[in-house]
Amino acid sequence: MESIRRMHICVSGLVQGVFYRARTVEVAQSLGLTGWVRNLADGRVEIVAEGEEESLRRLLKWCHEGPPAARVEQVRVEEESATGEYRGFSVRY
Repeated sequence: MESIRRMHICVSGLVQGVFYRARTVEVAQSLGLTGWVRNLADGRVEIVAEGEEESLRRLLKWCHEGPPAARVEQVRVEEESATGEYRGFSVRY
């Protein structure tokens, strides 16, 4: 069985007010990932996701595109140690 990994992702560009968070939840859930997504005060979207490496790669690939109205300028990602603390994937406020 593949080990569980964790990615901490920050996306900048036109990524707020374009359904980026809602679509991130849908994509992450469809990939079997756990974690959360939230808007930051500086206009970026922050994502913490845990799951199998291939699913995380697919989420990261999606993050570079985002939903149709988004204009992604930069995606920064850090790999962290998985904690297994999340039971689902949701929006944080």
